Formats: sequence, C-alpha cells, structure tokens
Amino acid sequence: MSNRIVRINELVQREISDILRRRHASEAVAITIAEVRVAPDLREGRVFVAIVGDEATVTDRFRWLQRRAPEIREELAKRIVLKFLPHFTYVLDKSADKVARVLSALDEIEHAQPAEPPAAPEHGKILS
Repeated sequence: MSNRIVRINELVQREISDILRRRHASEAVAITIAEVRVAPDLREGRVFVAIVGDEATVTDRFRWLQRRAPEIREELAKRIVLKFLPHFTYVLDKSADKVARVLSALDEIEHAQPAEPPAAPEHGKILS
C-alpha cells in the first residue's frame, strides 16, 4: 500500500470521527471508527466501526450510522479534496469483542491457578 493511500486512510478516519463527535455527539457516543481502508483508485472504501454495548445497542447504533452515511459523506466531501471521494461501506468491527473475551479468559485462568510457593533455598555449599 502506498504512503498516499495510508495518509488518505488516516485522514478519512480522523475526519469521520470528528464529524460524529461534533455533529452527532449524543447519538455517536458509543461509536469508534476503528479503521478505514480506501481502494487505490479512490472509488470505494470500507469504514470499520466498533460499537460498545449489548447486542441490541450495537445493532441500533450501526443502523443509525448506516442511515447517516450519505450525510457523513457529504460533510466529508466539504472537508477533504480528492479527485474522487470514495463510496464507503460501513463494516461492524468485532475484533474488540474478541480481544475482550481473550483477556477475560486469561484473567479467569490467572485467578483459578493457586499461587506458586516460594522457591526453597538451595542446599549445598555454605559461604563464609
């Protein structure tokens, strides 16, 4: 991936996050833009979204975001000047859930194992 595309990805991610924070603060409080991947031809892009909450909240917030997609794209076009502004597909990023489950499992394992007894002193030579 070229440096230009990497910079565009980061810029789009930052701007979408800013749009959500400034224009839709109360509705988008649980939404995080995790990553943006724009195609090299700038025609299409994917926005990976992480949403905090139970399953019903996640579904509701994701639908809300998809309904606001044209409005967000319009605002993005005002902020970013590109030859082509990509058409974005929003994708629910569930990697945060997986990380939380792994960390929870590791915590359970750590608390289930008894603490190891301190090492016994070595037997052998006595130094004077």
